[in-house]
Amino acid sequence: MKTVLVVDDSRIVRKVARRILEGLGFAVDEAENGAEALAACRSRLPDGILLDWNMPVMNGIEFLHALRSEFGLGEPRVVFCTTESELDAIQRAIEGGANEYIMKPFDAEIIESKFQQVGLL
Repeated sequence: MKTVLVVDDSRIVRKVARRILEGLGFAVDEAENGAEALAACRSRLPDGILLDWNMPVMNGIEFLHALRSEFGLGEPRVVFCTTESELDAIQRAIEGGANEYIMKPFDAEIIESKFQQVGLL
């Protein structure tokens, strides 16, 4: 079973994402900021990460840079899921090593489509 780490400071967003991802057959872990997520990745690297941008302690782009410098560009697959809609932010995320980008709010259809696009489904 493939694993996904949901990284978001909102408990509600994590809960909704968990429900969708478990429905798609993933085992799901959660982290509420980038620092927790990096520790989780060091413990067990997931197949995919659904990543928020704006979080306390370590934000999503800081986490992404740390993840890619430590584990490389190939794995895990990272899908940003955020309210950041500026083209500059999307470009920074992709250049930083994100595989895809989802705008909040999201639904099951969007998550499934993006996860198919990055090869997780």
